[in-house]
Amino acid sequence: MNKKQLENLVKKYETSDFIKDDPIQFPRKFKNLADKELGGFIASLFAFGNRKAFIAKLDELFNLMNYNPLNFILNFNSKSLKGFNYRYVKDEDVIAVFQVLKHLYLIDNGLRVLFENGYKKNKTIIGMLQFVVDYFYEHAPKKVEKGFYYLIPNPKKASAMKRMNMYLRWMVRDGEVDLGLWDFIPKSELIIPLDTHVASISRELGFLKSSSNNFKAALEITEKLKKYDKDDPIKYDFALFGYDIDKE
Repeated sequence: MNKKQLENLVKKYETSDFIKDDPIQFPRKFKNLADKELGGFIASLFAFGNRKAFIAKLDELFNLMNYNPLNFILNFNSKSLKGFNYRYVKDEDVIAVFQVLKHLYLIDNGLRVLFENGYKKNKTIIGMLQFVVDYFYEHAPKKVEKGFYYLIPNPKKASAMKRMNMYLRWMVRDGEVDLGLWDFIPKSELIIPLDTHVASISRELGFLKSSSNNFKAALEITEKLKKYDKDDPIKYDFALFGYDIDKE
C-alpha cells in the first residue's frame, strides 16, 4: 500500500463518525480539562474485548461516577465500586487503581503532571510509560491481584501497552477524533496502539514481520509508518484499524 492509499484511508476513517463506536466518546463528554484527562484514562483502561461490551461497561462505570470523574476520584470510597467487574477484572482490581488515582490527584497533581514528569525525566515514550506504571505499582495496596496488572500492564513484561498508547494518542493528537490536550509530547514520538486488527493488517501490508504482538512489534510498525509521515505517523492508526475492520 502506498502513501496516497494510506492517506485516503485516514480521510475515510478519521472523522467524527468514528467517535460514537469508540471509547474516546467518554472523555469527549466532559468540558473540564481534568475530567477529560481523567475520564480518558479510565476509558482507556477498559478498552479491551468486545467493543460494544466494554463501551456498555464504561457507560455503567461513568454512571456510577455521575459522569463527574474528578469529583468521584477526589472523594473516592471503595464501597461505591463493590460488585463492579468486567471479564477477569474484579471489583477489588478497579478499586485498587482508583485508590492510586485518588492519591495521585490529592497528593501529586494528577495525570498530566505524572506523564509530563515521566517524559521530561526519560525523554522517550517507553521510559515515560514505565515511569507511570511504576508510580501505580508503588502506590497500589499491598496485595493486588492479576486484574490490577491487566489494567496497568508493565512494558518490562513485553506488553504492547496498547491502551496507554491509545490514551496518549487521544491526549497528544488533535483533529476530528483525538483531543489534543497535551503539548509536552511531540506527535512524532507517539507509538501505534497495537491490537489484533492493527497487527493483522500490518503483517499483511509488510509493516510487521514479528509474530508477536508486543512492544517491539508496536515500535516496528511505528518506524515503518514514519516513512510515510515522520511528523505524525500514528494518524495511520485510523487507516490500519478501519481497513482491517471493513475486511471482516
